[in-house]
Amino acid sequence: MNMRLKLALAIIPLGIIIAAVPENTTRQYKLTAPELLDEVKQGMQFVSTDEIADMLIQKDPSLQLIDVRDKDSFDKYHIPGAINIPLSDILSVENEDYLNQDVKMNVFYSNGTTAANEAWMITRQLGYINNYVMQGGLNYYAETIMNPNKPSSTSPDDEFAKYDFRKGASAALGGGGLNVSTDNAPSAPKPTIKKRPKKKRVAGGC
Repeated sequence: MNMRLKLALAIIPLGIIIAAVPENTTRQYKLTAPELLDEVKQGMQFVSTDEIADMLIQKDPSLQLIDVRDKDSFDKYHIPGAINIPLSDILSVENEDYLNQDVKMNVFYSNGTTAANEAWMITRQLGYINNYVMQGGLNYYAETIMNPNKPSSTSPDDEFAKYDFRKGASAALGGGGLNVSTDNAPSAPKPTIKKRPKKKRVAGGC
């Protein structure tokens, strides 16, 4: 028996076995560690608090804030319009339609940036798109937007321009509200998200 025939006899049964194995339904990572590290270095995931404030004032329908803190923290205070998906539930199947879609611009936030960054890294590695992180987190949002500090008299003009915008944003968004407990404020239900269409398999082939 020649070598080609032996090889064919070995490969054909292997092909039949592989074909019979059920499709892998587990979620595979889309990025390698170096690719993800490169994106982290470039800060591609961050959206500034000024950009968020502007979108909130404009009532931009494409913005969806996602609070990744626990439910108790969310109930005590959250940015109006945000939905709550705790970091511990980020891989829950019931949240996939919110995170894996191409309609909304999702912006994760937590008190700082650690938990929000973790949520972004997980969803980014899964190949989900349109997920970002609010730079500085909720504490920085409170400091820069809700309670901005007036720059010193020697500050450059652009600092005063930024301050004027933030003062206006603070007034429009309720000013200093992050310091007030809102335990009795009802949480808005999660909005309906249009599911991202699944890619169809190409028909034919050998």
